[in-house]
Amino acid sequence: MSYAIVGFGKIGQALAYAFARKNIDVTVASRRPPEALAPQARAIGPTVVAKSLREALEADTIILAVPFGEHHEVAKALPNWKGKTVIDAMNSFPALPEELDGLPSSAFVAKSFTGAKFVKGFNHLIAATLATDPVVEGGHRVVFLSSDDEEAIAPVAALAKQLGFAPVKLGKLNEGGALVHARGRTWGQLIFHDLFKKEQ
Repeated sequence: MSYAIVGFGKIGQALAYAFARKNIDVTVASRRPPEALAPQARAIGPTVVAKSLREALEADTIILAVPFGEHHEVAKALPNWKGKTVIDAMNSFPALPEELDGLPSSAFVAKSFTGAKFVKGFNHLIAATLATDPVVEGGHRVVFLSSDDEEAIAPVAALAKQLGFAPVKLGKLNEGGALVHARGRTWGQLIFHDLFKKEQ
């Protein structure tokens, strides 16, 4: 399984740290050329490699960590997303609900990624928290996952576990997933809740 993070701002870098901690190879890309990202990628760890967007999108699993308004541009980079898993780590703030056709932000974004297995995840924590080691005092930091495709969640949950997190499934995007959506002035009840799950 190959992984890429598209977007190399605070959230993208926080996720890159998570991969580096576990020595898992990950490609990072953004609007900037790879050589502009390379020094920061190298500083995070040897398994984090900056590449072009086109090269990054060859990965099996792509984590979207771009500013919300830029997801359309990423989506246009491939004619079809069949066979790809896309993890939406974005929040739609400051987009207003009416700009999203009344849909949860991930359901709105998913429409642009035709054919992809689409999962909301890694979006409810601030970057500084996401960047820190998720294993604390015998517990694992929780990440919430939601999708309209039940099968799509399993490999993302496996990745979250590999990275040291405790995945918690919230069901469909417009049901439990709504608890981790931030849109307009409405914030899901679980946004910014830093929770841990003790090992059984």
